[in-house]
Formats: sequence, C-alpha cells, structure tokens
Amino acid sequence: MCGKTTLTQRILKEDIVYHKTQTMNLAGKFIYDTPGEYLERKAFRAALTVASADADIMVFMQDATEDGTYFPPMYSALFGKPVIGLVTKCDIATEKQIDMAKMSLRLAGVRKIFIISSITGEGIGDFVKEIGLDVSEIKGEKNDDKKS
Repeated sequence: MCGKTTLTQRILKEDIVYHKTQTMNLAGKFIYDTPGEYLERKAFRAALTVASADADIMVFMQDATEDGTYFPPMYSALFGKPVIGLVTKCDIATEKQIDMAKMSLRLAGVRKIFIISSITGEGIGDFVKEIGLDVSEIKGEKNDDKKS
C-alpha cells in the first residue's frame, strides 16, 4: 500500500486504478511491480532477491503516512546494485512523517531519496530523469511532439 502500482501507472501514463498486486508483474517491459507481502513477510523476501538479478536499479518505497518500516537495516547491501529511495504520499503527509520516512530509507542503506506523490505527480519527473528513463520513447511517442 505504499504506491508501487500507482507509481507504475503514472510512469506508464495509464489511468490510475487501484488493484491489489497479487504476484510479481513486469509492467511496460521494464518495471517489476511486486506485492508488498514480498517485503513484509521474511519468507517471501527471497523472491525479491531472485527478481533483482534481472534489474539494473532497485527502488525502495516508503509510505510517509505509515508508522514504521519493513526494511531491515542496510537491506540495500543485499542487492549489489544501485538502490534509490522514494518517499511516497507526500501530498498527504506532514513534514515530520516525510522526515521519518527518509530516515527509514537511510537506515535501509539508501543514499539517494526522492519525495514523490503518484497522485499529484510531484517529484516523479526528477526520479524518472535520475534513472534515465524516457517514457515517451518506451510508449512509442516521438520526443519532438509538441507539449500542450
């Protein structure tokens, strides 16, 4: 419930429609959308480790409105690749909640953190730029299209 699927829909320019992610999905041929239970339940964390072998970048997402975190200390070290942190739901969180979420991500070993809202779009452009994604090319649109 931190917004993984909503962020995926936002990046892929799809309608934002809530649905519970039951299994790992490959969205847009470049985003693995995983169920939250894969992190929440220690027995399922191995699935994240296995899936990470095919990933170039890991993204840890922390809901700013959630008390506590599921990320173990220095969890990022397990993956051996860049890990970016996203503090989600900044549109409804307080500054204190955002600061606590950033601290949770730092304790998990994340160095680069973006504050985002998948609903308003805040911070998503900077995140997408950081990971080198050109969604317009992926979606088959031309880069020189006029913007309205």
